[in-house]
Amino acid sequence: MKRVGSGGALFRGELSARLSPLIGPSILSANFADLGKDVRAVIRAGADYIHVDVMDGHFVPNLSMGPAVCAAVRRIAPSVWIDVHLMITNPSDFVDPFLAAGANNITFHSEVVRKPIELIQRIQASGATAGIALKPQTPWTAIRSTLEIADLFLVMSVHPGFSGQKFLRSALPKVRAIRARITDRQRIELDGGVTPENAGTCIRAGCDALVSGSVIFGSTNSRRVIRALRRG
Repeated sequence: MKRVGSGGALFRGELSARLSPLIGPSILSANFADLGKDVRAVIRAGADYIHVDVMDGHFVPNLSMGPAVCAAVRRIAPSVWIDVHLMITNPSDFVDPFLAAGANNITFHSEVVRKPIELIQRIQASGATAGIALKPQTPWTAIRSTLEIADLFLVMSVHPGFSGQKFLRSALPKVRAIRARITDRQRIELDGGVTPENAGTCIRAGCDALVSGSVIFGSTNSRRVIRALRRG
């Protein structure tokens, strides 16, 4: 399955791309009554990719969206890079539906997969990139076996399930530990409570992809917010 999206393999990052962190607005905070308008607006404002948070009401205490929403984003923005974050108990069952819906990257949680390397390889074999995520209480050592193979390491800086939570600084030591053990062609993404006020701290710790939802979609000037996040 051919992957679409701007910037080639965005999460197999060239060194030059790391000079400016990637900014991915989370559509969990978008206006679903006018999703197309919101997605196009943040892309015009300078977003590098669109982050799709998928929740099952089991792994996390909330329900969100499925492959149909991902497919809608693909129709809205045919060339945008779509980053799907599966906060679900059975991610292997949903890899193929999200790939068919246009996902460029699929990230699943380390806490629910017994053989993460196999799932990473399955995602990569499709032409997509693969990420592995850590909840706040999960140590970085839980993903040690994937350090040489995953394209993206997502560190949660809030407890997954709801937008608008306060940033947890306890995520930063995990970012530093992972960054010290991976290459410049692998990315670390921070998700949760990221604002222009703490973005610089995240970047200095080693993050080169920042997810932000309510701060971007709730702003009357998303371009200014995205620039501020990128500057850190």
